[in-house]
Amino acid sequence: MLYASAQDWRYAPQKRVLFFGMSGLGKTYVSNILRGTGDWFHYSIDYRIGTRYMGEYIADYAKSEAMKLPFLRQLLLNDSIDISSNITFENLGAVAAYLGMPGDTTKGGVCIEEYRHRQEQFQRAEINALMDTGYFIRRAQSIYGYPHFICDTGGSLCEWVDAENPNDDMLKTLSTQTLLVWIKGSVSHTQELVRRFDRAPKPMAYQPEFLSRVWSEYLIENNVQDTDVDPHHFLRWTYAQALAHRQPRYAAIAKNWGVTVTADQIYSVTDAQGFNDLIASALEAKA
Repeated sequence: MLYASAQDWRYAPQKRVLFFGMSGLGKTYVSNILRGTGDWFHYSIDYRIGTRYMGEYIADYAKSEAMKLPFLRQLLLNDSIDISSNITFENLGAVAAYLGMPGDTTKGGVCIEEYRHRQEQFQRAEINALMDTGYFIRRAQSIYGYPHFICDTGGSLCEWVDAENPNDDMLKTLSTQTLLVWIKGSVSHTQELVRRFDRAPKPMAYQPEFLSRVWSEYLIENNVQDTDVDPHHFLRWTYAQALAHRQPRYAAIAKNWGVTVTADQIYSVTDAQGFNDLIASALEAKA
């Protein structure tokens, strides 16, 4: 790991961390606290995905939808209007909307082939954004003079790596650049995430093999064809399975490549000193 001990961490002139875990457990919460000190550069993977790697996909899709309306079509053709996404750290709705949901198009879904295609686009985008971490570390220091660095990842990091492989390219690279920190939720946190998702389902990024399995199981269990799947019901049905699928993958990353803190510990952090103490304790527990 980048920091071999709590002492190494405490006295490091440049602290670099990468948060991973399910969305909703405090990654962005603590990132905002640290960024607010003025000493930490906050690199959001989701923001990078939406602006650098999927921005054209999102804008082109919006334009293709607008071209179906005669009024907007004419304005686009004569360059009277322009359509682009307005992505911020707090508002990544354009990325979610583009990923969409598989199933019945009359209920807001897209065909499963198109859904898989967009999932593949997101996978490439997230891998590229994660591998840009070193570039942003250098940029944060050379341009802006930030001594410390946060990489705030999405929930699907674990889908693209093999934590049991000591030669996994992405994990080898990221672990030499940052301290990988798993924010682990409890059973009650998981239940709350499921309830929250049930109230407001959001598009997810899935490992291709996992998506193929749950899609097939859903069709059989509900006795429906691809085009008859209720997209909202599918996302709700799949979410709890995705949590169970990801938990051991997160745990393996933390065991072999990083450290673990709990969501409760993260939400108890109110300033940079509290965060530094928490990471020092996690390193001591790891040792």
